[in-house]
Amino acid sequence: MKKSSEILVGELETEFKTVAAMMKIYCKQHHGSSTLCQQCRELLVYAETKLDRCPYGESKPTCNKCPIHCYKPEEKQQMKAVMRYAGPRMLLPHPILSIRHLLHERREVPPKPIAGLSNRARRKAKSSDKQPSDK
Repeated sequence: MKKSSEILVGELETEFKTVAAMMKIYCKQHHGSSTLCQQCRELLVYAETKLDRCPYGESKPTCNKCPIHCYKPEEKQQMKAVMRYAGPRMLLPHPILSIRHLLHERREVPPKPIAGLSNRARRKAKSSDKQPSDK
């Protein structure tokens, strides 16, 4: 199982670790797998992509409080099932991630973000700065 992301940083990477921990708990109980099954791996990759592209960037609210619904309906239902099952079971195996997530849920939702705050946009801007310009 992928424990951390190669593309996410800071708060977004912590969010990804929380989702990955929930996926593992869910998959172990529902699919009987000690590692993530194919379906759960695909959902985790989808979640990583959505975190990377979140317009709020690192100031992103928790998904259940977010006014921007970026998940497709099927993936949203799958993730809801994962979070409903694994959320209450996270405290003992992952106390720091659990408490951090509960505190994060209490934060105010930031105002609508300006363009270019997503992790993806920042990564692209950084890579274009490193490329030599043709003069």
